[in-house]
Amino acid sequence: MSTTDLSAWLGKTQTVVDRLDPNHAACIAVTLGEPVPTLGAAIPPLWHWAYFLETVPIAMTGTDGHPARGSFLPPADNRNRMWAGGRVAFNGALQVGVEAQKTSTVTAIQEKTGRTGSLLFVTVKHDIVQNGVLVVSEEQDIVYREPSPPKLVGTEPAPVAQWKEQIDPSAVLLFRYSAVTFNSHRIHYDHPYVTQKEGYPGLVVHGPMIATLMCQAFAHANPHATLRQLTYRGLRPLIAPTPFAVAGNITAPGQAQLWAEQDGTLAHQAELRFEA
Repeated sequence: MSTTDLSAWLGKTQTVVDRLDPNHAACIAVTLGEPVPTLGAAIPPLWHWAYFLETVPIAMTGTDGHPARGSFLPPADNRNRMWAGGRVAFNGALQVGVEAQKTSTVTAIQEKTGRTGSLLFVTVKHDIVQNGVLVVSEEQDIVYREPSPPKLVGTEPAPVAQWKEQIDPSAVLLFRYSAVTFNSHRIHYDHPYVTQKEGYPGLVVHGPMIATLMCQAFAHANPHATLRQLTYRGLRPLIAPTPFAVAGNITAPGQAQLWAEQDGTLAHQAELRFEA
């Protein structure tokens, strides 16, 4: 367990301004298999993860490919980083080609002990303002775990779905999503690294992409709904190129359950609130 005092990182903030470039929106669209939004059109939910990018020089990245720790995010040396989950409030839709500002704040740092050893949880709050209005507000949970064999087998059966879409996570899809999100985490594209260093049997599918695809499948099945709140979490990683499915069902008026499943068991799940 870490004995380093990380309290100095609590409350740290950073701000990034982005014009939400329409050409980049086209790159995101073709990566996800969606129509290309036009200038001024609404950006689909969770596509903001491909904007406001942290552009650090290669010399300032760590051995895992992420920006070196200890600047904005606290140091977590010799630990493997995972995207654990988060909560997103959609107060409206961001517009393509219009400048927006994202302010990020480290709001919580907590050390816990799990089945695989010591875990460092870091929560970051992001507020995105466009045209003077808070459009997206979210909290992201990042976990740093001590090197240990990852959990790869699901135990919780997937519910009966009202809609379901199959995803084939090819190496090209993973590479393109890494490219549009400027994510150089090597578990998504470097097969020798991910298998020999972090102990996965293959390339790991991005958690943010899985959450985006779950919302995308919901939108396909419910085209007139407006997303308002999303709570999501990863239960286990999905490994490429094995296919998986994103699915869901309506549980009550204005509420839906979303998930990603593989071999009949859950891998990621989410709760969604929406307006019809």
